[in-house]
Amino acid sequence: MSTFKEIGTAARMAIFFWIACGLAYPLIFTGFAQVAFPDQANGSLVRNAQNQVIGSSLIGQKFTSVRYFHGRPSSIDYKAEASGASLLAPTNKVLIERVKADAAAFEAQNGTKPTIDLVTTPASGLDPHITPAGAAVQIARVSRARNLAPEQVRKLVSQYTEGRFLGIFGEPRVNVLALNLALDGIRQ
Repeated sequence: MSTFKEIGTAARMAIFFWIACGLAYPLIFTGFAQVAFPDQANGSLVRNAQNQVIGSSLIGQKFTSVRYFHGRPSSIDYKAEASGASLLAPTNKVLIERVKADAAAFEAQNGTKPTIDLVTTPASGLDPHITPAGAAVQIARVSRARNLAPEQVRKLVSQYTEGRFLGIFGEPRVNVLALNLALDGIRQ
């Protein structure tokens, strides 16, 4: 009789914790997140003028046209489901050759040397930001391709430069997707 009583108690405890931890806890915090932080809880999605999802402000995208600012290279080809670094050491010949090739291609397209962030991959492979200096070295190319005054593009870069978090954490950065969407919104 004692064994059956213990099995019943164990079964009731398992069901209780399954409901509490597997259902109630996730539902409560999902509901809280939807109310308190709806944008972040839904992936920080970015929509175009037609309300179509075109990306996330948290995930980098590949821009190759000369009309757009280019982000950091990705070791995973910007595939969010495969987030991760290349794991190549700084002395690895494959990495060195890739960086040299990317730097040469950038210089040929922009007429200037790239900043380090434009030829090195982020740890996640998905960083949506570049440095303000990385954006600055692309202004001439973008303004020429779009037939805009460089000062107009420079002002837009400045407008889309985010400061340090709480004024002290991290570095100033530019979200490439947001900046390129703003460029698309300029009437020429």
